Amino acid sequence: QVQLVESGGGLVQAGDSLSLSCAASGRTFSSYAMGWFRQAPGKEREFVATISWNNNTYYADSVKGRFTISRDNAKNTVYLQMISLKPEDTAVYSCAARTRLGSSMAADYNYWGQGTQVTVSS
Repeated sequence: QVQLVESGGGLVQAGDSLSLSCAASGRTFSSYAMGWFRQAPGKEREFVATISWNNNTYYADSVKGRFTISRDNAKNTVYLQMISLKPEDTAVYSCAARTRLGSSMAADYNYWGQGTQVTVSS
């Protein structure tokens, strides 16, 4: 069982930067792929970024070049660094875990955090 807790959300202005963290429980974090997803009000959940157990990364086109996913296995934590934020980035951001290989499909993930709100004002 893996428990995930996100932090770092908040209210920022367009063009600002923000960094999210997701702390995971368990002793096998290094074997998990981690993903970030987001859901805006009235919209479906969408993929943001994923990092595999071997640090391969993959991003949604909408965030490529602005967001960076990384992990620190010693701290059981995955990060999402966001720059040049836009109002359309406003959403609840959730991290998720699955074994080994990353995926852009939410259904592939076994464990989810509760989410953290990111609001970008124009």
